Amino acid sequence: MKTEVNPQDTTRAEAFQMWMSSPMPMVTLTKTFDVSRLLKASRKQGVKFNALLCWCIGKAATQMEEFYLLPDKGKLYKFSSIAINVIVNNSKGEINSCDIPFAGDKTKFLEAYNTLTAQASAECRSTFLEDYMIVGTSAMVQTELDCIVNQYTDKFCNPMVMWGKYRKGWFRTTLPISFQFHHSQMDGVHGAMFLELLQREINRL
Repeated sequence: MKTEVNPQDTTRAEAFQMWMSSPMPMVTLTKTFDVSRLLKASRKQGVKFNALLCWCIGKAATQMEEFYLLPDKGKLYKFSSIAINVIVNNSKGEINSCDIPFAGDKTKFLEAYNTLTAQASAECRSTFLEDYMIVGTSAMVQTELDCIVNQYTDKFCNPMVMWGKYRKGWFRTTLPISFQFHHSQMDGVHGAMFLELLQREINRL
């Protein structure tokens, strides 16, 4: 469910007033993650690496109230549910956008991930969930990337998590992940906390 709220009635009142009118209100943080457990779980369970990472992202996001708030066109909205957006390569060699409702049950989320992304690929059609807070993701696994900075635009104010190809080492596998968010939605300390929660969820796999 999506509901408009008065910013003054939230913990983001001061930040909303300060940053909502900023021409460049987005912030990007980058952290190098140890994804050794993620890769091991992916291979052992026969699950796509990116699908498991998306579940970990959702699991970390649902632990923070800031992720349920979205500043958009001068207003602030609150959501009751979160969905993960993924970019899908379709059968025509192009891309589509696919929103996947987050479920704390990993098996249930992965089933939805596989079904919806396969459908988007086959039908070459994007799907959007209007009543969900969307956490965007973008995986550019064609090469190793140190950092990704998305376009700074008011057309998409949702938080965005981006990464490239993971790096295998002798003792561990690492992956730099970039996290972009609107400053009205959260501060740097919240962004850093999310990245710590994401590493914790990866370690629990």
